[in-house]
Order: sequence, then C-alpha cells, then structure tokens
Amino acid sequence: MTLYAFYFLSFLAVMGALMVVFSRNPVTSVIFLVMTFFTIACHYMLLNAQFLAAVHVIVYAGAIMVLFLYVIMLLNLNEAVEKQKTLLLKVAAIVTGGLFMIVLSAALRTAETSYIDTSVVGSARNLGKVLLNEYLLPFEAVSLLLLAAMTGAIMLARSRKRIKPAPNVVGMTHEREQTKTVVHEQ
Repeated sequence: MTLYAFYFLSFLAVMGALMVVFSRNPVTSVIFLVMTFFTIACHYMLLNAQFLAAVHVIVYAGAIMVLFLYVIMLLNLNEAVEKQKTLLLKVAAIVTGGLFMIVLSAALRTAETSYIDTSVVGSARNLGKVLLNEYLLPFEAVSLLLLAAMTGAIMLARSRKRIKPAPNVVGMTHEREQTKTVVHEQ
C-alpha cells in the first residue's frame, strides 16, 4: 500500500512541477507549485516525518506562496510586457536541462542506499528530545541570534518612522534657493 501511495504522490509531484514550468499564467503556476509542495509534504508523511511535513506545509505552502502571489500580482505580469524568447534561447535551455539530467542520473547511479528505521526518526517527540538534550547550546544560540535580528529590524523600522520630512513652505524653499545661488556665486 505504501509503495502505491509513493508512486501516486510521485506522479502528482512530477506532473505539478511540470505544470509549474509549462503553465502560461503565473497565478496558475503558483497554484501548481502549492500542489507540488503538498505532495512533497505527503512524501514526508510516508517517511514518518510528521513534524517535517507540518513545517513544510506551514513555511512553503503558507508563507512563501503568499509572498509569490503578492509579487506576481504586484508586478502585473502579462504577455505584452514579457519579451518573447528566441529559438536559440529555447534550444539552449533544452540542451542545458538535458545535460543536467545526464549528470544527475550518473551521480545517482553510483550512489549507495542505506535503510534506516523510520519509526523513531521523524516524530516531533524524538526531534524535541534530540534538540533539547544533545543540541541545547546551538538551539539556544540560534534563538538568541533570531531574537537579536528581530529586535534590530524593529528598531530600524521605528527609527525610519520618526524621521519626518521638513514641511514644504514657500518662503523656506525661496530662502534655500537664494543660499544656493550665493554659494555658487562665490
């Protein structure tokens, strides 16, 4: 049963990835990318990595896809703005993709596979035990680093809001122009 689910999810992931590339509308391309991310999260579930599947859905399908949709809608991409690709560029892309597939298949052919017991690896409980027992110091160091980065970003945003431009008063601009001409005459 797991093997059939793997093949079905793999088929959906590959078809979704191909539709991302070949879709002409950017919004439908992003929707196919979300589908591909969900199928990859289902692969994680098949590997008994529930925490990784949940984080994958939250981070990629949630946050990054919202960002992609925002950028696509902000740019307002359409066919009139986008340049048409030349035949030479299309042939170069196909040759480059083919060479990449040859190198990838040669590298994977010589790779060794090893099997691990997945019943104890991917659960959130086991990840928490390892993270808070064996890797407590790096975990806390990363949390302090993220806290410092977040505090710095908030402080930068607050300091930019406080700086207000000078009011544009007619008399003040005239005085500035006079001082500029005086400086230039000297």
